[in-house]
Amino acid sequence: MSYVNNIKMFVRVYELGSMSAAARDQRTSPAVASARISELEKHLGVRLFNRTTRSLQPTENGRIFYEGARKVLEAIDEAEAAVVDVTQNPRGSIFVAAPLGIGRRFIAPHVPAFKDMYPQIDVRLRLSDRNVDVTAEGLDVAFHLGLLEDSTLKVRLVADCPRVLCAAPAYIARRGMPVDGAALVAGHHDCLNLRFPGAREFQWTLQTPEGPRRFEITGPFESDDGDVLTGWALDGRGIVMKPIFEVAEHLREGRLVPVATATPPTATQLSCLSQHRRFRDPKIRLFVDFIVARIKADMAARMQGLMLEPNG
Repeated sequence: MSYVNNIKMFVRVYELGSMSAAARDQRTSPAVASARISELEKHLGVRLFNRTTRSLQPTENGRIFYEGARKVLEAIDEAEAAVVDVTQNPRGSIFVAAPLGIGRRFIAPHVPAFKDMYPQIDVRLRLSDRNVDVTAEGLDVAFHLGLLEDSTLKVRLVADCPRVLCAAPAYIARRGMPVDGAALVAGHHDCLNLRFPGAREFQWTLQTPEGPRRFEITGPFESDDGDVLTGWALDGRGIVMKPIFEVAEHLREGRLVPVATATPPTATQLSCLSQHRRFRDPKIRLFVDFIVARIKADMAARMQGLMLEPNG
């Protein structure tokens, strides 16, 4: 087995905390992953992990080796990128993460075209609405929907994204039209929440004449999949807060209508995140430039001609 492949496996086991997860990440079997770690431990003459039937924890030697191993892999990546002829022969795998809705609508449809242009680049796309750790999960690129706190990552703003509160006409007929955030709370409206482990937004931040204000809303339904929330809203089950581009078609055709427009939601942002060292890789820059251009075009097309008027 290649020593470099053994190091790669060790780094992914360390970062993911699981032999089976690292095996899936590296597209091999848990048995091969275990064999690579055992061979590396034999070569080094130390144990890198303490294994039990329920857990796997790095030893002190494992923690020390990880820092050096990660630098070795970074150096290899940079050396390979330096000798690749970007215009003729970019190659390798790109690991990409994105929110479910963004990935389904704006990224996945364009991956085949990117592959056609650069046949020696493979794209590994992972979709989830949870917050991802770009460094710990070994990602090359992560698209993030939301306002970012200070980050050590390279951040490229893709788009400012206004949001809307909306509901189906059937819901409004049954529960009435709330004109603002205060009416949402006073009327105990059914608000559909995006929640997942690590989620921070358990309130809705709305724009008021006095500035942004957080409103304590309630509701019987929540999910970690934004498209599920949209489906519930279309079914008349409650009010949802969404980036306008996600529900533009439903708004244009009247399946959803804006509510509480006297206090609209604060806008959010779509950003592209990458580790600084990885963004120097030509294939990463090619992919990001390609996808960002298409996201902007697709979003503009979705928003074209859509006008939202206050109902308050």
